Amino acid sequence: MTPSSASVSTSLPKALGHIRVLDLSRVLAGPWCAQNLADLGADVIKIERPGSGDDTRAWGPPYAKDAAGRDTQEAAYYLTANRGKRSMTIDIASSEGQALLRELVLSCDVVLENFKVGHLARYGLDYASLKALKPDLVYCSITGFGQDGPYAHRAGYDFLIQGMGGLMSVTGERDDVPGGGPQKAGVALTDLMTGMYATVAVLAALTHRDRTGEGQHIDMALLDTQVAMLANVGSNYLNSGKAPKRWGNAHANIVPYQTFACLDGHIIVAAGNDGQYQKFVEAGGRPGLALDARFATNPLRVQHRDVLVPLLAEMVGERTRADWIALLEEHGVPCGPINDVGEVFANEQVQARAMAIALPHPSAGEVTLVRNPIRMSATPATSSVAPPTLGQHTLDVLRDVLGKSDSEIAALQHRGVV
Repeated sequence: MTPSSASVSTSLPKALGHIRVLDLSRVLAGPWCAQNLADLGADVIKIERPGSGDDTRAWGPPYAKDAAGRDTQEAAYYLTANRGKRSMTIDIASSEGQALLRELVLSCDVVLENFKVGHLARYGLDYASLKALKPDLVYCSITGFGQDGPYAHRAGYDFLIQGMGGLMSVTGERDDVPGGGPQKAGVALTDLMTGMYATVAVLAALTHRDRTGEGQHIDMALLDTQVAMLANVGSNYLNSGKAPKRWGNAHANIVPYQTFACLDGHIIVAAGNDGQYQKFVEAGGRPGLALDARFATNPLRVQHRDVLVPLLAEMVGERTRADWIALLEEHGVPCGPINDVGEVFANEQVQARAMAIALPHPSAGEVTLVRNPIRMSATPATSSVAPPTLGQHTLDVLRDVLGKSDSEIAALQHRGVV
């Protein structure tokens, strides 16, 4: 896929162009939230450790490559969640570094952090300390288990939370079939969704601040997010008392709503109502399956899935993937292929929506990233600035935001503070 070049008119207003964010987070959940805010126009200052920076900078290969095809120091994982930010290196463990951050807070609207509970209090950078300096501050903490409760001081990681929070209990094939057993999702869903919920919470808190002048502390937990993400699965349990099981690529409440093997690959068929089911079997030359009383309604198909699904699998296995997709689209039955990631970015709809973008980068020359999916007519999300190299904007922030002189900056550098 040829990525589109990002060209953003400077005349377009930015929804969050009046907001500055101090991003003390690293890895994924916090940086994902901060990147959303940056794409919406906020000035995000990412604070990193001198010398090493965000852990994900070293989470390669793959790395971005320069014009000669050599690896740069920018891991693709890091590039995922740090677009549109300014990178500033500060020794947060030093008293002078802590003082600099408190100065920065005075010109910021939001602080994001994902340190262990109580860690930043040692540095005077916790919510209570910073609220005393700036009462209208929106301060968002992201941890594995939240700021209270018996697990509050435990470290939380996406994989662990997918297991603890129930996602893996409903992901994967049934125990009684080949390959059965719990599976984690292929991407760090809990981290990403915590970052998304944190984005919503920050925007809500800013709206409240703008109306009342009052800041607040946001307490986001990966486990809370994962429990909330159980959605209908959680609701099913709460209303039945029965823990749901894994269904693989099938659906607990709808049949047929799953994958089927064709002659040359797999398709997904999502027949969400009785009419779509009838069109599916008629298109496949099995109208009798629509007339069979056992399969007349969705509740009956769920009840008799062990009989019906093998019959449908036999039917689908007689044609190619392309034949089935064309046939079912003609009959109005929701269906689609199971694409690998290369096929995703080669897809004509993905290309039409310009979901891959190329951005100029100081060491790689150009990096290719995934566009923010938010589309707004008046204040569009923009992806025009590549993820920064380590400390790329330290001097700019010291000069432009904190008003430091060249001699003050030199002294801070000499003492290893920045």
